[in-house]
Amino acid sequence: MALEDSHVRRAAHLARIAVSDDQASGFVEDLSRILDMVDQLQGVNTDGVAPLAHPLDATQRLRADEVTETNQRDTFQRCAPAVENGLYLVPRVVE
Repeated sequence: MALEDSHVRRAAHLARIAVSDDQASGFVEDLSRILDMVDQLQGVNTDGVAPLAHPLDATQRLRADEVTETNQRDTFQRCAPAVENGLYLVPRVVE
């Protein structure tokens, strides 16, 4: 699909971005190059290539799953406007 100035101006309008005619022409060129690169990538054979979440074989450091705070449920429920059987009662939002 060939991009035109009108496409860039329309996208800018939807994004509420002020774009001059000179800028729109520049964006058409830049976006066209980006789309050409995407077309090149579409042509690459990826059969047998496993999807990656990260290019490096890295694991995320996680903290230990330990309780670090004391149970303050009763304190918080005492100051709540409405509680029943340990649950907070809230006004109905959806009928």
